[in-house]
Amino acid sequence: MPPAPSEVVVVAAAVASRGDTVLVTRRLAGSHLAGLWEFPGGKCEPGESHRACLARELREELGVDSRIGGRLLSTRHQYGDRTIELHFFDCVVIGDPQSLLGQEIRWIARADLPTLAFPDADAELIQLLAAS
Repeated sequence: MPPAPSEVVVVAAAVASRGDTVLVTRRLAGSHLAGLWEFPGGKCEPGESHRACLARELREELGVDSRIGGRLLSTRHQYGDRTIELHFFDCVVIGDPQSLLGQEIRWIARADLPTLAFPDADAELIQLLAAS
């Protein structure tokens, strides 16, 4: 069931780099914003820290351990049916990400990030990363 419009969904996402590339995944069919690209991560459970959430989500979705670094950006975006509070963290993934949920996975050059379709909430981060 989708969250109530007044509910804020807290999400932690990884900005994992290898050389000049960044790890992105494609949202699954049937999910909110299906088909769009995103930085891997997911919803925080009640009482769960952002870093603990991100480490858990990376294990569950991609089968990798991680070292979660500093927060790069926090943003809030209102979609029609929900508000997303999104926290992006610098991250090192340990091992090769696997598609445990059937999602598409890509390492993409930072400069090419604007060529992919991302959720509106990611726009500020995309600009920041593509310019660096």
